[in-house]
Amino acid sequence: MSDITFNGFRSEGVQLLVDLKDNNDRKWFESHRSTFETGLFNPARSFVTTMGEELKTKVPGINADPRRDRSIFRIHRDTRFSKDKSPYKTHLGIFFWEGKGKKMECSGFYFHLEPPELSLYAGMHLFPAPTLKEYRNAVVDPVAGKQLLEAIRMVTESGPYRTGGLYYKRVPRGYDPGHTRAPLLRHNSLWAGWSGKIPEELYGNGLIDLCIRRFLDMLPLHRWLVELTEKTRAARSG
Repeated sequence: MSDITFNGFRSEGVQLLVDLKDNNDRKWFESHRSTFETGLFNPARSFVTTMGEELKTKVPGINADPRRDRSIFRIHRDTRFSKDKSPYKTHLGIFFWEGKGKKMECSGFYFHLEPPELSLYAGMHLFPAPTLKEYRNAVVDPVAGKQLLEAIRMVTESGPYRTGGLYYKRVPRGYDPGHTRAPLLRHNSLWAGWSGKIPEELYGNGLIDLCIRRFLDMLPLHRWLVELTEKTRAARSG
């Protein structure tokens, strides 16, 4: 058990994200770096540690790494291929992933703080090509496809959750457009999510329980995706 205690994010850290939208330049950020560190980054590190310990009691294989650019995404934006050259993100992103592959090629649980809202997700942001192929085959598989529908049903009936990932306009070539699960074939990702106004729990240790409840509600979809990625990895290594 870690001796690091999470006591909530600080209001000045949340306010920094708000102010950053109108002051998105390096000079301003550097003059407010201490607020970023004490109000956002340091609380994020203790949040990752505490959440990781709690999640591992339900999801033993979860990865929770409090280092910068591991579970906690960098505040700096990658502007190389973007018309928007703003150097900083105006949100805080934290990811807990399950699997031995690269973190963004795994399913996991995502925390997204972007004032005035907090969003929580489970799933995969974007299927790598090998996983996308296995996903489509799983969708049309009589057993795996029904298990996916059941996972989605369990999530959406457990609370105010939405699912997403629909991307393509048409069913991909080689698959039946009339298949009963055809809409799922048009996905390039799959996730469940919840969003709401920033709760008071954000500023105390009650945030842990709030996030755990939401993440466990979305757990059935995550488990289905973990099986998918494990099957993909086995096929590639075999």
